[in-house]
Amino acid sequence: MNDCIVIIPTYNEIENIESIIRSVLSQHKPFHILIVDDNSPDHTADRVRLLQTEFGGRLFLENREKKSGLGTAYVHGFKWALSNGYDFVFEMDADFSHNPNDLEKLYDACHFGNADLAIGSRYVTGVNVVNWPLNRVLMSYFASVYVRLITGMKIHDATAGFICYKREVLENIDLNKIRFVGYAFQIEMKYRTFCKKFNIVEVPIIFTDRTKGESKMSNSIIVEAVFGVISLRLKKLVNSL
Repeated sequence: MNDCIVIIPTYNEIENIESIIRSVLSQHKPFHILIVDDNSPDHTADRVRLLQTEFGGRLFLENREKKSGLGTAYVHGFKWALSNGYDFVFEMDADFSHNPNDLEKLYDACHFGNADLAIGSRYVTGVNVVNWPLNRVLMSYFASVYVRLITGMKIHDATAGFICYKREVLENIDLNKIRFVGYAFQIEMKYRTFCKKFNIVEVPIIFTDRTKGESKMSNSIIVEAVFGVISLRLKKLVNSL
């Protein structure tokens, strides 16, 4: 059995889904993919089912009843991956903002290097972002600065969503306690990993904004991140994280 599963949450990604699946499955390393779709009205899941007839045991689909947030989709995927025996579990967007060619860099950092969690980082070697407006870059960059100040994590890209986890990390985090769904979810997972004393390594990547489909960013996600970081730190201080 393959040891790597790439989890891709989707909601209305019909314009991207076939291309991203084909690109991931064409990599030199034979990754598997789990699509967690939130009952997309554009029939993203139907396209995945069609591709399953071509890719057989490498492409899997979990179709949830309604849109329930990025964080819950990943937690669903994590539990599925653990129950199906995968040793390296990846987070990845469907819109090509994360380059599938970088998957092996993250894998190498965990399998051959000393990383327990490898982050595809936009900011560890400067600002490596393409096609984002300046206000979006500044918001993302200074969000990570804010997270470092509050939590003490020495991470340049705390909101990154391109990740490789070793199985042991996910097994040692109580996934039922994960509460956040957007940027804050990404921060929460890294902070819980940090608090468990696992080694976190940032691998430089170039992040390219989507060219098809619509961003899922909203004001509520930003607010959740701002106050969520403080909540996480307070929980840690009183040993309730």
